[in-house]
Amino acid sequence: MSFGKRVLRHRLVERLLARLAAGYLRLVRATNRFTVVPAAPDAWLDAQTPFIAGMWHGQHIMVSFARRPGDRVATIISRNPDGNINTRALEHLGVRVIRASGARGRVVRDAKAKGGAEGLRAMLKALKQGEIVAFSADVPKISRRADDGIVTLARLSGRPIVPTAVVTSRHLRFNSWDRACLGLPFGRGAIVFGEAIHVPREATPAELEALRLRVEAEMNRVHDEAYALVGRPDRVGLRSPVEAAA
Repeated sequence: MSFGKRVLRHRLVERLLARLAAGYLRLVRATNRFTVVPAAPDAWLDAQTPFIAGMWHGQHIMVSFARRPGDRVATIISRNPDGNINTRALEHLGVRVIRASGARGRVVRDAKAKGGAEGLRAMLKALKQGEIVAFSADVPKISRRADDGIVTLARLSGRPIVPTAVVTSRHLRFNSWDRACLGLPFGRGAIVFGEAIHVPREATPAELEALRLRVEAEMNRVHDEAYALVGRPDRVGLRSPVEAAA
């Protein structure tokens, strides 16, 4: 391990960076003028709760903006030490973090794969206890292609998937596999909740695939709508290392 990585993984450094990250995200949330769709979502969201907030991985940095003050929200982050700062930052923002590997579709067939079965059980427990579960739906290392895992979680829990997009007009776009996006202060923002998608427990493999495609399409739709609301294109296809929106 390099010296720089050892420093970043020191507990005190992790705590400091997590506080700074959480403080920065609060600044972004407070200084952007957010439009929410639907316009008065509380009654509708309450009727869906607890639900699975489906998000694309590149939007995970800002998804906590969609959390209402009274919401109990949980998400899953790998046990890899690289996730420690993200974990602490989210906890400062009121999100409970489950440290385990994600529940991907293939994991259901192979319970030993990367501990994914453990993550699936933890998320099922969270939903049963009334927590909203924020779940990155992408196939690992393939941006914006929905994996079977989110559909499996919905089928086993009986809770709906609510595709969710959070974007800002001014942002940084990183050259990572997921084209992760970090908002900048003093712009416009949009939080868009999509159609609630229910997955019957007795669904056939063909029906599950159709529902997976429906989730994927609805998640893309809410992102398109969110970017349209802030007047900026969704520039996921660009390949520059880091870009800032003026």
